[in-house]
Amino acid sequence: MLELYLGGARSGKSRLAEQRICDANRQRIYLATATAGDPEMAARISHHQQQREADDWRTVEAPEELSVAIRQYASPQTAILVDCLTLWLSNWLAKEDDERWLQVKGQFLHTLTTAPGHIVLVSNEVGQGIVPMGSLTRRFVDEAGRLHQDIAAIANRVVFVTAGLEQVLKN
Repeated sequence: MLELYLGGARSGKSRLAEQRICDANRQRIYLATATAGDPEMAARISHHQQQREADDWRTVEAPEELSVAIRQYASPQTAILVDCLTLWLSNWLAKEDDERWLQVKGQFLHTLTTAPGHIVLVSNEVGQGIVPMGSLTRRFVDEAGRLHQDIAAIANRVVFVTAGLEQVLKN
């Protein structure tokens, strides 16, 4: 089962995706993609790690190698939460290697189609605003939109979250 939760910042998508994993009644694996680039982000990551430990999650830091982590941990007994794809995308776009990004993205999509178990992906919907002025931010919005479309095409369920409310787009 592959699910995609999309929404804006602080929309409630992560909370709802986490609940979905908890409801799956399997071993919980949290694949975290964030990197601590500044003290505020480091504190945020630490807070989330402590919260998940209390809720019986196994956290795996995977800021770049999501395909490897999914292949390693996916099984019929696991429910995997990936949070968040847009941070993962940012990590790869910062490398400024378009060819490598396309390879990584292709491997990731293939992994999603073959992995056993329950996988829930969380990502920020960034394409509903104005077209960004800078080339890097335009590239990010374009790549995020393409990634979301590719995942939505193969996902069993796609949910858009606004103000903590789910709108199921595909089921």
